[in-house]
Amino acid sequence: MTDLTTRWLGLDLHSPLVVGASPLTDDLDALKACVDAGAGAVVMHSLFEEQLVAEQMAAHRFIDSRINMDAEARSFFPGSELFEMGSGSYLKRLEQLQGALDVPVIASLNGISPGGWVQHAGELENAGASAIELNLYDLATDPADTAATLEQRQLDVVRSVVKQVSIPVSVKLSPFYSALPAFVASVEAAGARGLVLFNRFYQPDIDLDQLILSRELVLSSSAELPLRLHAVAMLFNRTGLEMAVSGGVHTGDDAAKALLSGATVVQVVSALLAEGPQALARISDAMSRRLRGMGYNTLSEARGALSLDNAPDSQTWERLNYARLLHGWH
Repeated sequence: MTDLTTRWLGLDLHSPLVVGASPLTDDLDALKACVDAGAGAVVMHSLFEEQLVAEQMAAHRFIDSRINMDAEARSFFPGSELFEMGSGSYLKRLEQLQGALDVPVIASLNGISPGGWVQHAGELENAGASAIELNLYDLATDPADTAATLEQRQLDVVRSVVKQVSIPVSVKLSPFYSALPAFVASVEAAGARGLVLFNRFYQPDIDLDQLILSRELVLSSSAELPLRLHAVAMLFNRTGLEMAVSGGVHTGDDAAKALLSGATVVQVVSALLAEGPQALARISDAMSRRLRGMGYNTLSEARGALSLDNAPDSQTWERLNYARLLHGWH
């Protein structure tokens, strides 16, 4: 079997399979089972600054609405210490997972303001996070907000967080950058240690019968993987950032393809939600057997073997054909 040990963001992992950000964070027994099944690390679900602000404002409105109550009525009003506003519950959960799991626990942060990103990043480090995954997604709705200003705002966030903490920072990107290699170079210059490619978003649909938005979570499939493979294969040897593939990894062959394209680790979520922790054992075993059958004894030997630069024929037209192959174009 292939040796699956690797290093991600300076962390020693016994496997490149990582539990990606998901609701599984709230189930300690499930996470322990994932580690037993071969998970090398765990990423917590995102701490959303926007959600925290909304919760705080709602609590303040709740309290303000009762200011005019008479003294007797107010005596039955719960003390303010019973209202937990802010990131406290997330930080407690992080501390619990760090104490209960024998693999690195990576916190995930999604913020809306430079100050908020920095504040919460510092809290996550103090709570014991092994690393921080910045979940960058800034939906442009203002016509005056150009791609350049949006990207600059995101880079300012990366710089501010990296400056604030001493633990490694990875950046989770969407697939919607018009010049991904250039933006990745800027992310690297801002001090990040790794990339996670790519984010999956809740895509609301329309229920025509009820004329409402449908917000059902749709799990990924292996059909989403080629977009990630192309990006990783293109960036391998063109960035010093370590890369994680997230989205579309459901089989051992999926994981092997990601590693051969240049990924250091792969994040698994949908397969776990559909099948449970045993999905990791299945993926790990099949991935190891596939790589060993190809003659790779270690992950470092396999990593990037089929990246764009290392494809059997690196001529320009062959690169185009390679991109078409990864995307499934015909």
